[in-house]
Amino acid sequence: MQPNQDDDFFIRTQVDIGKVQEGTSETLTIMLFAIASVSLLVGGIGIMNILLVSVTERTREIGVRMAVGAKRRHILMQFLIEAVTLSVVGGSVGILIGILGARATTAIAGWPTIISSEIVVAAFAFSVAVGLFFGLYPANKAARLKPIDALRYE
Repeated sequence: MQPNQDDDFFIRTQVDIGKVQEGTSETLTIMLFAIASVSLLVGGIGIMNILLVSVTERTREIGVRMAVGAKRRHILMQFLIEAVTLSVVGGSVGILIGILGARATTAIAGWPTIISSEIVVAAFAFSVAVGLFFGLYPANKAARLKPIDALRYE
């Protein structure tokens, strides 16, 4: 070998392999976070659209309730409870599918999976928060209806 010639071999240690694996793990984590964020956004928009349709279809009902004494906060709470119920059901189904998917991955591929109860609780709480956040606009829209306009709505 000549002194000014490059080496034609590489030496890789366990530290180098660990760094590559760590970088790959970090990239996958970022990708999963991005996918989860888009999924939550789409789910939130879905909840909001369902509730907006519900408000439109039930405008007369809202008008009748207001005419017989329901206050703005009662209408607001009704639609917020519906939004939270939708997100609780959706979050529960998502958690169930996630747990079954993790167990299936372990059974089929033999990859060990860890299901952390803290993460499951955090995911459920975040699901409820998304439902509450995206349910605010339709609930507020329903609560702001004027009783006379709502009763005349066809």
